[in-house]
Amino acid sequence: MVPATSLTVLEISAIFLSITALLSYVNHRFIGLPTTIGVMVISMLLSIGAIFLGFLGFDEVIDYEVSLLDQLDFTEVLLDGMLSMLLFAGALHVNVGDLKRYKLPIGILACVGTLLSTVIIAAALYFVMPLLGFNLSFIWCLLFGSLISPTDPIAVMGILQSAGAPKSIETVIAGESLFNDGIGVVIFVLLLGILSSGDIPTTYYVAHTLAVEAGGGIVFGLVLGGILYYLLKSIDSYQEEVLLTLAGVIGGYALASHWHLSGPLAMVMMGLMVGNHGRSWAMSDKTRQYVDLFWELIDEILNAILFVLIGLEVVMIAYSGNLFIAAGLTIIIALLARLMVVGITTTTFGKQLELPSGAWKVLTWGGLRGGISVALVLQLPDGTERDILLALTYAVVVFSILVQGLSIGKVAKSIR
Repeated sequence: MVPATSLTVLEISAIFLSITALLSYVNHRFIGLPTTIGVMVISMLLSIGAIFLGFLGFDEVIDYEVSLLDQLDFTEVLLDGMLSMLLFAGALHVNVGDLKRYKLPIGILACVGTLLSTVIIAAALYFVMPLLGFNLSFIWCLLFGSLISPTDPIAVMGILQSAGAPKSIETVIAGESLFNDGIGVVIFVLLLGILSSGDIPTTYYVAHTLAVEAGGGIVFGLVLGGILYYLLKSIDSYQEEVLLTLAGVIGGYALASHWHLSGPLAMVMMGLMVGNHGRSWAMSDKTRQYVDLFWELIDEILNAILFVLIGLEVVMIAYSGNLFIAAGLTIIIALLARLMVVGITTTTFGKQLELPSGAWKVLTWGGLRGGISVALVLQLPDGTERDILLALTYAVVVFSILVQGLSIGKVAKSIR
């Protein structure tokens, strides 16, 4: 067997794409779970099998998987590769009119809710972890709160489509998930800077950074979407128009990152503009069909690859007895924080939200976490704290996708 360390980027890409295709086939042919969940379950079982073989003395399999994952930078692959296309594809079919109608709950949950959840989770973790023998400083607890609080648009958009939630609730959850990941990333980067430098920034600096990165990303996305709209409207050739959308996403995300603007928020705004104004007034029926099909395929393929990677990453986690208990408590803490944020929002603005009775159940249970949380925790500096937070993050993400993702449909039907 060729050592993973000797593989080229092309060979690594071929391996993971082939694994994803085979697992997708197995899931579709024999299991029948939603694609993202199915491939993640199978890849996790493969990783657990490799760990078991390692216990039996067959270390070559797990060593190969670990070295392969080490060479593939999960954070770079997701944040600098997949995320731009996944966010654009997700925003492409979100109705702006629906977003405007529910802008109040979406804005509160995405902005205030993310901040509040970060603090709640951090405070709970800071008091609970020492009881289990893990001493985490408050800045590490805040970092965990910031990376685990945003609901992941990649997980949410993929699973909500078949969940059967009422349209109003689906709009709120999808809209929140598209925007709060950008807010969460900005908060995480600020906290990571504090950890690295040891200096506590001023309130002005924090507000200015949030305004520049988040606000700048939104403005940049609108400008880029306007330029793309003009280009799409000036021609009628689906080959070039599909290429323009692809170039706008990849080039726009790279430019936003270069200018230290929020690339995720920029892609969401551009996707909303192209998906609403562009699809309605700048594309012919034929072009619209090809653009939709292209981005639907991109979304499905990248989602499948991402969830395979999440499943395979289980071999990187070193769990102990107390860490298992801590992981279980962290799952409860994350759910309670979500419940508190949703409860405050729906109670305070109940009449203005115009959501069905019991909406809080779906909004709470539908707050899924996914690959973005894993990508962010892998950015933390090496050490005991990182290993602990990686285990906690993985536990919350796996529970979120497998348990909440598979049962959200039943919760949605219960409020009808």
